[in-house]
Amino acid sequence: MKTQSKSVLASILAIAIAAATASAQQAPTAPPTTPYGAPIGLEAAKRVMAAAEAEAMKNDWGIAIAILDSTGHIVMLHRLDNTQYGPIGVAEDKARSALDYRRPTKVFEDLVAQGGIGMRTLALRGASPLVGGIPLIADNKVVGAIGVSGATTVQDGQVAKAGAEAAK
Repeated sequence: MKTQSKSVLASILAIAIAAATASAQQAPTAPPTTPYGAPIGLEAAKRVMAAAEAEAMKNDWGIAIAILDSTGHIVMLHRLDNTQYGPIGVAEDKARSALDYRRPTKVFEDLVAQGGIGMRTLALRGASPLVGGIPLIADNKVVGAIGVSGATTVQDGQVAKAGAEAAK
């Protein structure tokens, strides 16, 4: 019986160590060091908006799209026909989170989904833990951000990514 008890104890210890190691590997990363750049201009914002709208319309998704410049001011805001009003503010929140923290909002969603230490993310002021916010990068600088809301989070993220790729 003692050998069996030692074996069970060793197994439990191995599982605990593996869980602790996995937890440590999923700890939040340091903030990105990509600097802020000059605010995105209207023509560049129009390209971002056009790419995002094209992705949404191709898939028949009713969404709101917000584009902020690097100072946090709205450059463009579109709500596609037949989209609820609620996603307008959510799209702005996602864009602001992506801009302020210089990272996609998916990072925050993933941290919250992990539970444990990741739940502290909910205490970060203005950090929207919903997919659909992405910083706009041009010349290796953050020039603004796009936020998309109104469909599923995966669909919002797909539309935001299409827009963000047009900023490069």
